[in-house]
Amino acid sequence: MNEKNFITSGRNTIIHKNRKIDLLMVNGNHPVVMVSHAGIDLYDGVMPTKRSEAKKAYQELVDVSTAEVFGEEKTLVFVQALDNKEYKLDYSKVGTINFIKVHQQNYI
Repeated sequence: MNEKNFITSGRNTIIHKNRKIDLLMVNGNHPVVMVSHAGIDLYDGVMPTKRSEAKKAYQELVDVSTAEVFGEEKTLVFVQALDNKEYKLDYSKVGTINFIKVHQQNYI
């Protein structure tokens, strides 16, 4: 069994677990978001095509719409990052300053 670097909670929360691995979050045709130990931002690098490429780059692809994550595209996703903040990704506001917002400080 493959150990994942994140866990899901509820209907729309992803919890980042491993400081050494960055999560590349894919949600349909929306921009890719990278979750690292330092926070969260839009990802503008080259998307790995294979799981092995991602692993070599210390990344893991998280496709929100797959059955092992949430099973469908989401409009609102919460991410608990390793910088002790919970972020809100509001995909209805892509392209605005309200797309990625700090939802809660020190969630731990």
